[in-house]
Amino acid sequence: MRASLIQIAVNEDETVEACRVRAAALVREQAGADLVVLPELWTTGAFAFEEFDAAAEPLRGPTYEAMAKAASDAGVWLHAGSVPERGPDGRLYNTSLVFSPAGDLTASYRKIHRFGFDKGEAVLMGAGREPVTVRLPDTTLGVATCYDLRFPELFRSLVDAGAEILVVPAGWPERRRAHWTLLARARAVENQAFVLACGTAGTHAGVPQAGHSIVVDPWGEVLAEAGADEEVLAVEFDPERVARTREQFPALKDRVLGLEPPRG
Repeated sequence: MRASLIQIAVNEDETVEACRVRAAALVREQAGADLVVLPELWTTGAFAFEEFDAAAEPLRGPTYEAMAKAASDAGVWLHAGSVPERGPDGRLYNTSLVFSPAGDLTASYRKIHRFGFDKGEAVLMGAGREPVTVRLPDTTLGVATCYDLRFPELFRSLVDAGAEILVVPAGWPERRRAHWTLLARARAVENQAFVLACGTAGTHAGVPQAGHSIVVDPWGEVLAEAGADEEVLAVEFDPERVARTREQFPALKDRVLGLEPPRG
């Protein structure tokens, strides 16, 4: 499988529409890849809380249209990162979109764990409730977003649903970059799965971003890592390594907790 992680830099002087056009062009340039991934909230920046309401759009809004066309033009599976979605209930959600090579929306995921500690995203956006997986021809993706990376139980549920590749778009801050790398590798090791974690570059609302998008194999080895600036991180790997790893070192078969509801 060939994957391209587009570590886009959010420019505060760039309009949302201009950013969409630029991101769509970057996706089209990845023709020949199997899977392309964009970061979290790349149209606004993950820390531009005051922009969320104005930039919010329905699920099948302008970003959906632009990304569906880009996926179709490039002939790739596209995890289009996330957008501030305004749901039918009027609430905002941090929602990821996944498209097939035909440009069809195959899945959407509302971020379950909202960051902010009773401010920012945590109060401005509603929480998702359901883990989401996406079946590709030769593997299954498990979908999570940024702060979700700190909650291993979500990733275990994705593996239980068949996920072999864990895709994590993010807007992770530079000041906690060490956690970004550590947690991506931990989620890969404990779930014996590939982790594709795609972050943003630049500065969002005064918060420098970590960049350093990363691809980790099921043994926790880093296959590729980006720098701090905007770039496309391209990597090739074999999804069948997941099954081989789980067979050679069958740790997941020894699970005890979390498999049955508590008694008493």
